[in-house]
Amino acid sequence: MQQIHVIPAFTDNYFWLIQPDIQLPDCFIVDPGDAKPVFDYLEHHELQPKGILITHHHHDHIDGVASLVNTFDLPVYGPKSPAIPQVTHYVKEGDELPLGGLKANILALPGHTMDHIAYLIAAEDGTPLLFSGDTLFAAGCGRLFDGTAPLLYAALQKISALPDNTLIYAAHEYTLANIRFALTIEPHNADLLERQKVETRRREQYLPTLPTVLSLEKRTNPFLRCHLSTVKHAVESLSGHKIMTTEEIFASLRRAKDQF
Repeated sequence: MQQIHVIPAFTDNYFWLIQPDIQLPDCFIVDPGDAKPVFDYLEHHELQPKGILITHHHHDHIDGVASLVNTFDLPVYGPKSPAIPQVTHYVKEGDELPLGGLKANILALPGHTMDHIAYLIAAEDGTPLLFSGDTLFAAGCGRLFDGTAPLLYAALQKISALPDNTLIYAAHEYTLANIRFALTIEPHNADLLERQKVETRRREQYLPTLPTVLSLEKRTNPFLRCHLSTVKHAVESLSGHKIMTTEEIFASLRRAKDQF
């Protein structure tokens, strides 16, 4: 049986460790933006890293790579991008990456950045585990940097098409702020109101709100609900004009979140 470990870092980052077999110390590190908390965690839990998985090029996801590689001589998997020279093994959409007894399927998710990918792993019991980087967050999604709104919308639609029981291991603890924004769009969404209570209690206990499950995101994340009339009307009220397509609704929603 696999185990997923979480390492909090900076003010709101999560680095994930994938341990394919809890009987063995081998693990894979996802998006280590800082080496020290990873070193500390590995030592405390007596884990042995076997590789690093990168989702995109932002510094809070890659700045710890060099130190970890220098210490452990690890392979680094990630997208082919001049902004990530640390990558030693390029992966792309459709590739399968063996991770001990597990296997990761690579999804291309351009939008937040053009080089963004995600790692989709089938757990031992069949549950899909998605390491989504900064594409999909709990109750939110990533900002647009060098990508575009249509690309990010398409990336989120790709995620939305995954099985409803998919667990989302996002890279940041943004949940409560995302819920506050979501409630400006759907203030009467009962699932969202209940989620605010649940996630607030978790954070009061210093517990992560991740992973989240895709079925919950479909009920509470406005960026996955652009096809609904409630979201359309709310976005039109914010923008002051009629919007025709779901892509336009998404783009307006992302701009509103940027200014929130």
